[in-house]
Amino acid sequence: MGIFSKAFNPASDLPDLSDKVVLITGSNAGIGYATVKHLARHGAKVYMAARNQSRAEEAIAQLKEEGLGPGNGEVVWLELDLKDPRNAKKAAEEFMKKIMMVNVISHMVLTRSLQPLLDQTAAEPNSDVRIVVVASEGHRFVSGEPRYRNLDDFNAEFKNALSPSFTRYCMTKLANILYASELQRRLTAAGSPITVISVHPGAVNTFSDRQSLSRFFKFLIMPIVYLFFEHPDKGAYTSAFAAASEEVGKQRDKYKGTYLMPVGKVAEPTNMARDEALAKELWDFVEKFLLEKGQE
Repeated sequence: MGIFSKAFNPASDLPDLSDKVVLITGSNAGIGYATVKHLARHGAKVYMAARNQSRAEEAIAQLKEEGLGPGNGEVVWLELDLKDPRNAKKAAEEFMKKIMMVNVISHMVLTRSLQPLLDQTAAEPNSDVRIVVVASEGHRFVSGEPRYRNLDDFNAEFKNALSPSFTRYCMTKLANILYASELQRRLTAAGSPITVISVHPGAVNTFSDRQSLSRFFKFLIMPIVYLFFEHPDKGAYTSAFAAASEEVGKQRDKYKGTYLMPVGKVAEPTNMARDEALAKELWDFVEKFLLEKGQE
C-alpha cells in the first residue's frame, strides 16, 4: 500500500537521458540508489558519489543485476566523504576532470564548488541544468525561532527536546529548503536559467535492511513500516521527476525555487522555510564557514 499518486512513473514518463550527466550524493543506498536506477535506465551517465568504494561497487553490481545492462546508461563511482567540506571540493575537482557537462547535482557544497561548470553548461544552447535538493516534511516540526548564525547554532544538541536526534534532523531539512530557495534567488538575479528544486520524497522505508536494527524492533515495527511506507524505488519518483521530467523543462518558471511533494506536485513549505532573511543568514554563514575551511 502507499499514498503516492500514480500520475508520474519514471519507467514511462522520463525522457531519453542519453546525453545527460548526473551526480547524486548518498546514492549507494535508499532513495539515492533508487534515483540512480531510474535515471540510468533512461540512458543517463550517473556518478554515484559515495565514501566507501566497495559499497559503491556492490551497489553498481546490484543495479546491473536488477536490469542495468547494455542499452542503459552508465554508473560510475566518485569518491566523496562529506564529513569535511574540503573533501567535497576535492570530489568536485575530480568530477570536473572527468566530464564537461552537468545536468543534476544535489549538495550545496558541491554546487558551490561546481558553480563555474554549472554556469558554463547552462549557457549552452538547449541546456537544462537543474539542482535537486532532497528535503523533508520534517521541516514542519521545527518550532520556535531557529537561527543559522554560527557553528553553535548548527551544532545545537536540543537536549530538552523529546527526541534530540529527530529535532536536529528537522533543522537540517529546514536548512535544505532555505538554501535551495536562496540559491535560486541568487541565480535568477544573476540571469542564470538554472532551476533549483527541493523535494520531499514521501514516507519511505530506507531502514528495514539496516543490520543495526534489533530482531525485536523488526518483529514489532516492520509490519507497520511495510504497510505505510513506500519502497525506495517509489520514494525516488519525485527526485527523478525534479531531475529529468520534461514537464519541468517546459515550465521552468513554474518550478524554479519550488518545493515538491510526491509525485512532482508543487507545495508550500512553512512560513519559516520561506523566510528570506533566515535563508540569507544561512547562506552567509555557510560561505563564511567554507572560507575558513580554505574554500575560496
